[in-house]
Amino acid sequence: MNIHTTLIRCAGGTVDLPARPMNHRGDGGHVLVHPPRPVWERSELTPEELAHWSCLVAATGRAMLDTLPQLAGGCLNYWEAGNNALNPLAHPQGPKTPALHRKMHLHVFGRSPRATHPDWLWGEPPWFPNFAQSEAWTQQFTRLEDDEGAALGARIQVLLGKRYALGLLGCAAFCYQINSLKRLLIKR
Repeated sequence: MNIHTTLIRCAGGTVDLPARPMNHRGDGGHVLVHPPRPVWERSELTPEELAHWSCLVAATGRAMLDTLPQLAGGCLNYWEAGNNALNPLAHPQGPKTPALHRKMHLHVFGRSPRATHPDWLWGEPPWFPNFAQSEAWTQQFTRLEDDEGAALGARIQVLLGKRYALGLLGCAAFCYQINSLKRLLIKR
């Protein structure tokens, strides 16, 4: 199944666990931050949207560092993306223009000093395959676990409210935590 799991949805956009992570959870993890509406380039956001999205990105990074033990002593890489949509092999096949086909989003990759995967070794730039190999390449990685996602969503919520004063701007709904609680109650 190729569906992202939403951790939080707010005025700044959404934070998702990707359906196809590009970094193993044990090597630092991987989340996606989407702006509040689809745009091909961040300059297409209004000043208010850009400010809210920037706060969401910062809160997401801080929350990863605060909640994921595998990032102790580590750092983050932020990568603005949407490039794969422009590949001639991507759907729909053929030439594409950015304004029509690209959907800008940000990947946040945790970088652990204890990373073991050769594409994510500490002190080295990450390595990504060409588009044609990317789907097979992502199969080797596992995404953050349910409890890690719930903790991350909760910490983002706190940071948005306390540090960035966005608690009153619709940054309170986090689907992932509600779904995780439902799963825990069903197990009991």
